Amino acid sequence: MAKTRAMTKEMDWNALPFFLAVARTGSLRAAADQLGGTHATVNRRLQALETAYGVRLFDRTRQGLSLTLAGEELMPLAEAAEGAILGARSRLQGLDHEAAGLVRISIPPFLAYDVLTPIFARFSAKYPEIDLKVMVTNRRADFARLETDVSVRVAYDVQDDVVGRRLLETATGIFASQSYIDENDLSVANKGTGLKWIGWGPDRLMHDWIEKSPFPRADIGHSSYDIFVQTAFCSQGLGLASLPFASAHYNPDLVQVPGTDAELNRSVWLLLHSDLRRTKRVRLLVDYLADEIKKMRGVFLGPLA
Repeated sequence: MAKTRAMTKEMDWNALPFFLAVARTGSLRAAADQLGGTHATVNRRLQALETAYGVRLFDRTRQGLSLTLAGEELMPLAEAAEGAILGARSRLQGLDHEAAGLVRISIPPFLAYDVLTPIFARFSAKYPEIDLKVMVTNRRADFARLETDVSVRVAYDVQDDVVGRRLLETATGIFASQSYIDENDLSVANKGTGLKWIGWGPDRLMHDWIEKSPFPRADIGHSSYDIFVQTAFCSQGLGLASLPFASAHYNPDLVQVPGTDAELNRSVWLLLHSDLRRTKRVRLLVDYLADEIKKMRGVFLGPLA
């Protein structure tokens, strides 16, 4: 009997992350993607948990999975258990004084390649025993759930309960290829008649922004949410683009449109979990990144530097 109870407790601890992932996403497949597992594994874990408790935790419909009354009762208890485990893990990690081990860092796509990758390479040469796991995403990684240890974020403000440094401001400008400038009337007086914008967001938001730009009569042509595609379209002469100077800096085919101004935009923030600020490998990475990014003020601010 004691052995059975121990096995049940072990099963509970192992299955709770699967229960929480499904409860938060409403889907076996989405939960599997979040956990890095398979649809079948998630389903098997849930069924085992329901069998152990003798209740249904989810109603299964064509729209997905929703919590039953029993599932709603379990949810706060599971979240409390998750919080206790994650809190213990982060506190223990914070006691690590070795310049070795893994550091997970989340960074936005437009900084990932030209800006930060060379910095990571230099850091690794200096601290070869520290391994980096780099997640490139525009999604804000959740520090409370230990999705990341460190994050570089470009934002106006940061509300997370984390230790943060505001490193520097960024600037944006209006860019085009030299061929597009040579072949079209890009004078501000023309107001964009006959020109094309490369879109970067929802049409309504784009139209509102265009009306306030130096070229309000230009139409939206090609568009993409991906800044690398926007930059590529622009460098290929397909239209005007509003881009960060940090993106245009590394593309020699892009030119700031004459007669237009650079504008201050968001700031670059360096964030870390508060429990990890005394962890040596994390501290070394954060300090190194802060120093290197600050040296790139001209890259981020362009003519405003």
